[in-house]
Amino acid sequence: MGRTIAIANQKGGVGKTTTAINLAACLAEKGNNVLVIDIDPQGNTTSGLGINKKKLKLTVYDMMLGECTLEECKSKSCMKNLVVLPSDVDLAGAEIELIGVDNREFILKRLIDPVRDQYDFIIIDCPPSLNMLTVNAMTTANTVLVPIQCEYYALEGLSQLMHTIDLVQKRLNPDLEIEGVVFTMYDARTNLSLQVVENVKKNLKHNIYKTIIPRNVRLAEAPSHGQPINLYDSKSAGAEGYRQLADEVIERGVRDWYSEF
Repeated sequence: MGRTIAIANQKGGVGKTTTAINLAACLAEKGNNVLVIDIDPQGNTTSGLGINKKKLKLTVYDMMLGECTLEECKSKSCMKNLVVLPSDVDLAGAEIELIGVDNREFILKRLIDPVRDQYDFIIIDCPPSLNMLTVNAMTTANTVLVPIQCEYYALEGLSQLMHTIDLVQKRLNPDLEIEGVVFTMYDARTNLSLQVVENVKKNLKHNIYKTIIPRNVRLAEAPSHGQPINLYDSKSAGAEGYRQLADEVIERGVRDWYSEF
């Protein structure tokens, strides 16, 4: 059964969507079958994987409202082995339309459960807020991966996110775990980036990935070309960073699998 990883941080601008796009692409590059679910109404993961949002007939919004099947919603990406359940701005209305729906926290889980065995990894890009869409992602996921930007307010709002994860564990998904924290936008030229990394390591008791994603011009340019970094500039520091992160994610899965026996 595939591992389902929600990538979440309600703080915007921390590299959440960049991580969703490029982690998924690097996992696919290594031969894994990957499904990406874009539940951010901005739809940046959708366009960042080469899908034209203006030409979409069906999205996650239609799927969650029961107006299409998962198979009808799926779109091919620019990567081999990687398909997307795309999103656009219509999804912003889902929060209101789902009011009064029974077990609305589990809508995405019910849709994904029948296809989990078809994928090695399912990556969910969450919106930058702790709303019903994020809760749906967390009831569906096995783990939550938290990107943290290497800047002064890195820890701000993190306690709120951890509290939300804790509530979901207690009330909705007892199997949910913290996948880990990954540092993004690291600038080796500044003392601040180093201080932030040390501060978070000191204050956070969760798994922190060894891989640190650098601040990288090519990484910032790639989405405007509708490509993940490993296609846009395969030899860039950003591409190497996300390949290393993919290796760590795979390694953790293997380690957890053996620990069950």
